Amino acid sequence: MAFDRKLLEILACPVCKGKLQYDKENSELISTAAKLAYPIREDIPVLLEDEARELSADEIEKWHG
Repeated sequence: MAFDRKLLEILACPVCKGKLQYDKENSELISTAAKLAYPIREDIPVLLEDEARELSADEIEKWHG
């Protein structure tokens, strides 16, 4: 089973309430506004600030492009 991309339409970043982008390569949901990457574990997004990692400046640039 793979992550359901339709979820992206209804999910929002819990920190900034902004849109999320799916990073298939790293199995994460990206919030460029909050500068956070939320993990996806067993096809379930873990939208907890404590579980997210901070994005580097290069990663933010990549996702804004």
